[in-house]
Amino acid sequence: MRAAIVENYGNDPKIAEVPRPVLLADSVIVEVRAAAINPIDNLIRLGYLQEMLPFSLPWTMGFDVSGVVVAVGTDVTRFSVSDEVFGRADTMQAGTIADLVVVNESALAAKPSNISHVEAASIPLAGLTAWQALVTFTNLQEGERVLIHAGSGGVGTLAIQIAKQLGAFVATTTSSANAQMVTDLGADLVIDYQTQAFDEELSDYDVVFDMMGGETLEKSFKVLKSGGRLVSIKGEAPAGLAEEHGVEFSSFMMSPDGEMLAEMAALLADGRLRPVVDRTY
Repeated sequence: MRAAIVENYGNDPKIAEVPRPVLLADSVIVEVRAAAINPIDNLIRLGYLQEMLPFSLPWTMGFDVSGVVVAVGTDVTRFSVSDEVFGRADTMQAGTIADLVVVNESALAAKPSNISHVEAASIPLAGLTAWQALVTFTNLQEGERVLIHAGSGGVGTLAIQIAKQLGAFVATTTSSANAQMVTDLGADLVIDYQTQAFDEELSDYDVVFDMMGGETLEKSFKVLKSGGRLVSIKGEAPAGLAEEHGVEFSSFMMSPDGEMLAEMAALLADGRLRPVVDRTY
């Protein structure tokens, strides 16, 4: 079968013939109809995550998938052959940019019938990141105020919509070129990071979701009220900042979760959550 592979770190990927995947008892084989490209694919390709993720080369790219089940393992109970599914493969089960991929059933959910495979493939990694940040780690509540950085990015576009479904007031940072898009997604207040300093414009927020790290992460502590929560996907904050501002800080890496994805699928099915596809290849 065909797959997009990285033969050596730092090299461009190429399309090559690779062996068909081997079915595992707790997994299904998905015939890939669409797969998404995320920043992690490029970080792995460049060799930046070798210590954290010790893949053997050649490595088949891709974590997000939407497609049709063509084989089921002996222990699988949730899916059958011909089911349309989408999900984010377990990290060491990567390889969705291929004709076929093996995915653990626990990482999959039924694809909503009202969206395309391309749209479905754009959801899992970004959507689960947003969901876990706002629901699992910060427990965002109705009536609270949240600042979501990089609102026009893959995670941001879904985080804005999820926050609105939770009943929050949403501020977000983006460029002026994307201001209308994030407003259409539900953002209540848009900060143009090119001309405005968010830490001077905002204060007394309950939650900040950081996707930038560095100086942006450090400044984000200033906009929180005492007892507020800051969550980041860009690593740890400088020691002592959370205590200095009297807030809670957490950082995390997204975990595949088919049950969470099924909750998002329900929102997708009734139009309360919509995919934003940047481009297709």
